[in-house]
Amino acid sequence: MSDNLTSRGKPALPSTADFESLLEESYHRSSSQVGEIVKGRVIAVNKDHIVVDVGAKSEGQIPLDEFPSLRDMNLKPGDVIDVLLESQENDDGLVELSKEKADRLKIWEDISEACIKDELVKGVIVSRVKGGLSVDIGVKAFLPGSQVDIRPVRNLDKYLGESYDFKVIKFNKKRGNIVLSRRALLEKERAKLKAKTLEVLEEGGEMIGTIKNITEYGAFVDLGGIDGLLHITDMSWGRVNHPSELYQVGDEVKVKVLKFNPDTDRVSLGVKQLSEDPWTHADRRYPVSSRVFGKVVSLTDYGAFVELEEGIEGLVHISEMSWTKRVKHPSKMVAIGDEVECVVLDVDVRNKRISLGMKQVEPNPWTLLQDKYPLGSTIRGKVRNITEFGVFVGIEEGIDGLVHISDLSWTYRVKHPADLFQKGEEVEAVVLNIDVENERFSLGIKQLYPDPWGHLPRTYPLGREVGGRVTKVVPLAAVVELEPGVEGLLPVEEIAEGLEDATTKLHIGENLSSQVLVMDSRERRVVLSVRALVEAASGDAAYSDGSSRATLGDLLKSRFGGLATASVESSEAADDEEAEPAAEE
Repeated sequence: MSDNLTSRGKPALPSTADFESLLEESYHRSSSQVGEIVKGRVIAVNKDHIVVDVGAKSEGQIPLDEFPSLRDMNLKPGDVIDVLLESQENDDGLVELSKEKADRLKIWEDISEACIKDELVKGVIVSRVKGGLSVDIGVKAFLPGSQVDIRPVRNLDKYLGESYDFKVIKFNKKRGNIVLSRRALLEKERAKLKAKTLEVLEEGGEMIGTIKNITEYGAFVDLGGIDGLLHITDMSWGRVNHPSELYQVGDEVKVKVLKFNPDTDRVSLGVKQLSEDPWTHADRRYPVSSRVFGKVVSLTDYGAFVELEEGIEGLVHISEMSWTKRVKHPSKMVAIGDEVECVVLDVDVRNKRISLGMKQVEPNPWTLLQDKYPLGSTIRGKVRNITEFGVFVGIEEGIDGLVHISDLSWTYRVKHPADLFQKGEEVEAVVLNIDVENERFSLGIKQLYPDPWGHLPRTYPLGREVGGRVTKVVPLAAVVELEPGVEGLLPVEEIAEGLEDATTKLHIGENLSSQVLVMDSRERRVVLSVRALVEAASGDAAYSDGSSRATLGDLLKSRFGGLATASVESSEAADDEEAEPAAEE
């Protein structure tokens, strides 16, 4: 029989000496492992805890909540796991074990080893903290904001939930302090990429890059370890208001290397240089007088820019927008985004300029005016504007004719047209001239009647009493029509002594008797006087029918000075000239 079995086949009990030896060995083994990670064998998996045997005097119980992935672990009796031996015996007489603390202690050891060997650790960014981010690498670690990327990052929230490899740059187990860096890894990788990129980087070469950052003046393109600037002016031959109109961060773009400085690693890139400048053959595609369509892309005070194609814009000057309208600002005619039809007026390929016209799409109404309004014909229109030099009369929409101040009357000198006309008043005029090239329409009002100065000095000698109809009244004077086309000026002081406003005394359409005071052939002016007529009737004047010219001259001289005397002499001279041929006959 075996030495360990009794005669009945039962196991033999150890001797007292053997039992003491085994007890001492077990105690020595267990006590030396307190606070250390030991191997434990799963005895049972219960509802609330797991029973584990670590070879101590008793088993230990570990709560199930220390096994967050129990289903993934698929624990069953007999499995061996790592646990932390915290105490040989607790209040219940069981060994006190911890799976959670064992895992944490093991992580610290792994991190310590990675730090010593300069190895990487993997972690997930879980939250924002003051100065940076919190990273879960098994334990909480700190990632400073300056170590997140190579370039400063304004929005750290976009990294939350992301998993990366990190380098441990600071480790203190006692304080539980771990500081990580992602920037160190990126710089190392970037240095490798840069070395490869520099092998193929050269001016004039074409490369593929990724938009890394966008600013108002351009976009930075990552060529692989080295960044290049794609300026806004080199993005397209066309108009670009902001780089974001064409690109977004992360876009892949093909570029051409324009300049490269190896000393500063500065690289200038271009996209439009990959295609031909559209202005090269613009004069062939847009010949002068051809009709084109385009989109309004910009407005200025002096005109509108129209895009004909990408990189080709033409200017429609404000003067080329309408034949008839006086356009004060291009926005009155077009708006940004409008599709318009234009005519090419001029092409300057060297200076990259195209002049366009919108009004040329329609026939020039000025070329039709000569047929509609022959010279010498009479038109009717309303006064649209009055200036110092004349009166503008509306002919058609957008077309005005000018009656110059010298063409208002045969018989008196007009100081200002506003003395005779008002806006909106309807008048008749004769077509004198139509200048299509300069868009000028000349009219005359006095030409409605023959020039009366051939017979006026004889018909209306100085001092003669005349009758007429008041046609105009202003505060300082009235206009009296003596016969069609013949008008005389009646100053306010010649209406009544002390009168200051003629409109209070006279009315348009009123018939009036007066006396010829001035007959000025040189100035083509007739001046009338009611006061002189009244004085003559009372016997104050020294003439009755104009035969006593000297006395009348004295009267005029006393009232108007030298001008009146000169007018009288001029009238007398005219009478003498007309009398000589009669004497010869």
